[in-house]
Amino acid sequence: MNYRHKGLRDGLVQIARRCASVFALAGVIGITTAAFAEDRVCVYISSYHKGYQWSDGLEHGLKSKLPYHCNVVQFDMNTKRKKKLYEKVIAGKAAYNVIKNHQPDVVIFSDDNAAKYLILPHMSDGSIPVVFSGINWTVEEYGFPLKNMTGIVEVAPIEPMLVQASKLSDGGFNAIYLGADTLTEHKNFDRIASGALKLGITLQARFTESFSDWKTQFVQSQEYDFVIMGSSSGIVDWNKEAAKAWTLAHTSVPTLTNHKWMMDYTVLGYTKIPEEHGEWAAQSAIAILNGVDAENIPLVTNRQWDLWLNSEMADSGNIMLAPDLKRKAKKINQYASE
Repeated sequence: MNYRHKGLRDGLVQIARRCASVFALAGVIGITTAAFAEDRVCVYISSYHKGYQWSDGLEHGLKSKLPYHCNVVQFDMNTKRKKKLYEKVIAGKAAYNVIKNHQPDVVIFSDDNAAKYLILPHMSDGSIPVVFSGINWTVEEYGFPLKNMTGIVEVAPIEPMLVQASKLSDGGFNAIYLGADTLTEHKNFDRIASGALKLGITLQARFTESFSDWKTQFVQSQEYDFVIMGSSSGIVDWNKEAAKAWTLAHTSVPTLTNHKWMMDYTVLGYTKIPEEHGEWAAQSAIAILNGVDAENIPLVTNRQWDLWLNSEMADSGNIMLAPDLKRKAKKINQYASE
């Protein structure tokens, strides 16, 4: 199930409706911004690193449109791999130095660590237009939106995932969340646990930093009715092939995830689409370059998601799936692992 095109269209319609009068007043409708790209600078700050599937997809969406309108300077904070607080603080300062050196027309950033270690300590005065993407669930903890800021908040289809998990486990209500010990994963668990509580499901958590501990926790998680698979990003010694073999050997209850890159190890996925965040951020940045104030572009949440099935994992764990579910889902085994 893919709501990608509808979600992007609806998001852009929101921007257009709110910004039409501003465009008209500024007289920018019809201007070909590509001609002025070399005179404009957009700095993109990624919280994470190249090779992380979420970041790569978001970057792809962003750069599918933005380079036609400005020179894009990118800095990767690499804070999935930098585990210590002082390392994250240094990464935030380094990102700010990139921004100061380039004096951009617009700053775009992705995900929570950039919000926490770059924007709050260094850019809360609102002097440069800022577009954010990929902040998980809510921006209230950061006091966003600040002056001259807009963005797209990352949410996941929690309810359909949890309802399906309960069905697959014959009404099971005792579940476990297994993920890396990172800021993002703690935020993900808190929100999913809140959604589970509304459905009468008790969700516990296990957060881990090492692959060996993750394997131990995965085996123990099979004692629950079902498992919500959080992200492995942040587990420094993660081994993809070993993880796939381990989960094939030990899966005996339904496993579900919101992360496409966890589908090699999971039965079902209700996954977000990172390109949506990048494309929305690019369109918003382009509007700002064309004279629209960031504060006049409303905050939105993503509206796209995919349903994935790992039939090999389902068969290995003897997980019985309804025919209509098999028919609707994209098959992960038909695609190369990422």
